[in-house]
Amino acid sequence: MLGEYRIEGRRASDIAASVERAIGAGELQPGEVLPPLRELAVYLEVNPNTVASAYRTLRDRGVIETAGRRGSRVRPRPASTPREALRVEAPPGVRDVSDGNPDPGLLPSLEGALAQAAARSTRRPTLYGAPAIDGDLEALARAAFLRDGLPEAPIAVTSGSLDAIERVLAAHLRPGDTVAVEDPAWGSLLDLIPALGLRPAPVAVDDNGPLPEQLAQALRGGARAVVVTDRAQNPTGAAIGRARAGELRALLAEHPGVLLIEDDHGHGIVDLPLHPLSAVTDHWVLVRSTAKAYGPDLRLAVLTGDAVTVDRVRGRQRLGPGWVSHLLQDAVAHLWRTSAVDPQRIAAAYGRRRDALIRALAERGVRARGLSGMNVWVPVPDETGAVARLLHAGWAVAPGARFRMHSPPGVRITVSPLADDDIDPVADAVAAAVGVGEARRYE
Repeated sequence: MLGEYRIEGRRASDIAASVERAIGAGELQPGEVLPPLRELAVYLEVNPNTVASAYRTLRDRGVIETAGRRGSRVRPRPASTPREALRVEAPPGVRDVSDGNPDPGLLPSLEGALAQAAARSTRRPTLYGAPAIDGDLEALARAAFLRDGLPEAPIAVTSGSLDAIERVLAAHLRPGDTVAVEDPAWGSLLDLIPALGLRPAPVAVDDNGPLPEQLAQALRGGARAVVVTDRAQNPTGAAIGRARAGELRALLAEHPGVLLIEDDHGHGIVDLPLHPLSAVTDHWVLVRSTAKAYGPDLRLAVLTGDAVTVDRVRGRQRLGPGWVSHLLQDAVAHLWRTSAVDPQRIAAAYGRRRDALIRALAERGVRARGLSGMNVWVPVPDETGAVARLLHAGWAVAPGARFRMHSPPGVRITVSPLADDDIDPVADAVAAAVGVGEARRYE
């Protein structure tokens, strides 16, 4: 039975634990078929209902999946090495343009904001029982959401975008549910979805965001949630324009029961207008992180959404961390209130570097993408070879495997560390690494 591994146990909980131990030890592999329910019941000398209960527990935990007559199989596991670890370490003398970090020179000083927050805490400490969200931050966030065309809706604060997305998915979905997600997409999100026991359904993107026909296919296939990036999509730089937003809203309106999650992590660093899809489905959220505009270490995001979803997020948060530190909330409110970040200036700074690199690559016969944000996506015919040749030439880029499911190979270049005189050297290196003739045939 199942090769050398034998499932054990007399109770449903013991049987489920036996299967999970085997999967954790690598003795049961992803895709491996479990014994039919009645066959295992006979082998273990237990009631078939006991095995059925064990299998139900495993399915609810996202450990196995049931495919009708094809039986129950071990679900694909998240890679033991997350996608973010699929990176090239830059040795001495090699420039690192792979990490996706903002330019420190464009981040505001946190000294004054943190000092102000500390002074407020001294005057009025935050104690148990205090509201989860700071009043100033809530008012500023609500005003910003309303300016961008979102409806009046409740607001919550989380420890960054990924924390928000995880909490929202967990509030509505169960293991085995399908989530439509951009392809390529943020590697951490692609790790998170299977880690929650959910199935990703890839949706291709162009410069204007998710392709409606592919999203429609995912929805017809039973996707119960959709995650989209409004602007500065990672890794392609896509931004949802007005026309595409209209198409996507019309499509989502036909599926009101689908959970919609919008990630607007580019807020504060892009000058393209937001065209939100929100409120077209019954359950929706829009998430804004401070990471790119104010610095990744602030670990704070604000979200707004329908009352049921936000209430579930807040309720579950109360039973875990309780709240996001009011010191951080006060610091972000101070930065927001004093306009410490000028989106037009920052967008222009990233835009000059991004556009210059795309032009330089085009002059060398290499196609690249990057409509907004700090990244440029370069399709390549041989991803591993291109990464290795660029490293040899003195440039560490991000392998496309960190971001892809079914989309063609590519590499991501972060323009944040690039100065004007870096553009031609990196473009020369990329053109040599991909082979201009090969790249043209690949297109």
